[in-house]
Amino acid sequence: MNNLKLVSLLALVYLFSCAASAQQKQTNSKKWTINQCVNHFSKEKTIPTKVGYQYWFVDKDFMNGRTLKMSVVAPHEATHPPHKHVEDEFFFVLEGTAKFYLNGDSVLCGPLTSMYCPSMVAHGISNAGNTELKYLVIKKYPKTKKGH
Repeated sequence: MNNLKLVSLLALVYLFSCAASAQQKQTNSKKWTINQCVNHFSKEKTIPTKVGYQYWFVDKDFMNGRTLKMSVVAPHEATHPPHKHVEDEFFFVLEGTAKFYLNGDSVLCGPLTSMYCPSMVAHGISNAGNTELKYLVIKKYPKTKKGH
């Protein structure tokens, strides 16, 4: 990974660590261990999709609903068609060429590019290249009642 990618990734991790720090202040009774705070990528822990796989660096139960996952998409595929939802969302391309769709417009994006998806605006991302597309997704999921 080159230095610019590493710095960009560290900036994203910093944003999440700030959120985690705020949550930790609210739950000071919890004792954190290094094993709870470090997540090493493992191909064995990926979740297959129709067009590739996903890897959750931060799941919905960790930081008050905020998540960080990596999506990997095969060439010329998309995880799903453009859609919209209440939560805003943020994409960050690590590798490959993404076609980002937003409200009827689209643009090609390469590594180290971020894309913001506002709440209730139609958006989508697909792989426009001949290699795997790897991108991070940052999103906060709404709280759900137990059993839902």
